[in-house]
Amino acid sequence: MLLATWNLENLFRPGSPFGPDDERTYRAKVAALGDRIADVAPDVLAVQEVGDAAALDDVLKRAGGRWQVVLSDFPDERGIRVGFASRSRLADVEQVRAFPERIVPVQVDDQGTTLSAMGRGAVSARLVREDVVLVTCHLKSKLLSFGPRRFTPRDEGERARYAAYGLFRRGAEAATVRAHVDAVVAARPVCVLGDLNDEPVAATTQLLLGPPGSEIGTPGFERPDKGDAARLWNLAPFIPEERRFTRRYRGRRELVDHILVSQALVRAVVRVDTVGDPPSIGDDPELRFDEPASDHALLLAEFEV
Repeated sequence: MLLATWNLENLFRPGSPFGPDDERTYRAKVAALGDRIADVAPDVLAVQEVGDAAALDDVLKRAGGRWQVVLSDFPDERGIRVGFASRSRLADVEQVRAFPERIVPVQVDDQGTTLSAMGRGAVSARLVREDVVLVTCHLKSKLLSFGPRRFTPRDEGERARYAAYGLFRRGAEAATVRAHVDAVVAARPVCVLGDLNDEPVAATTQLLLGPPGSEIGTPGFERPDKGDAARLWNLAPFIPEERRFTRRYRGRRELVDHILVSQALVRAVVRVDTVGDPPSIGDDPELRFDEPASDHALLLAEFEV
């Protein structure tokens, strides 16, 4: 079983304010994305930043083969959403969005706007043949916006406030995904794939793991304990060190896309790797609307199941 996750970056057909200006640029992007998917040939690909379902169909047509597509019903304000493209049958699709009980709405701007649900809904589905529950999500970005199409703060106080708002939101979103995992992990193997918008050691990423301990590469990994049944393991340590990144921010390599698995799958890992060498990005995503590729590397994990 080969699973992969990839942020496709502003996947819109021409004509959208967030997509490419012309058909030629769009076709170049479709070719770049589709050819990479064809080369990797995953059984299931978790996707993020799908703005236009028809554009995803174009990419999958370029990749070849037959695909079942499942997309979130809840895009963000830009219209981008997460989903799955699968060569095997998916069933039991669930939309994951509302914050768990006891998490109050979180503030997201200086005007006091609050949210009680994920900005981009997550999606859960069962891969029928392997009987594995897959969850994909795209948590709140670390790239900050301070108002409509404004990516530079007026002062450092504003920067700090909006960074805090983003962290509040990303933490609540991570808790929402973790609550869904808690509801299904006792019954079936679970795999969470997606753009978590932070590094493996970040608090929001760690929140998804569940009980601490037994991390890959530590002595506890080989010793079963009572937390194993609820735990998720981040497969990042299995990625070859020289390729252990999925994005470049201001020239700095970052691993912000992740695959987390439950106990049955962590013992079945064959390989984990990234594919691609993404370009360096800055703080203004609008500068890349006409770029014919993605600013993320694809992340894959192969299992013997």
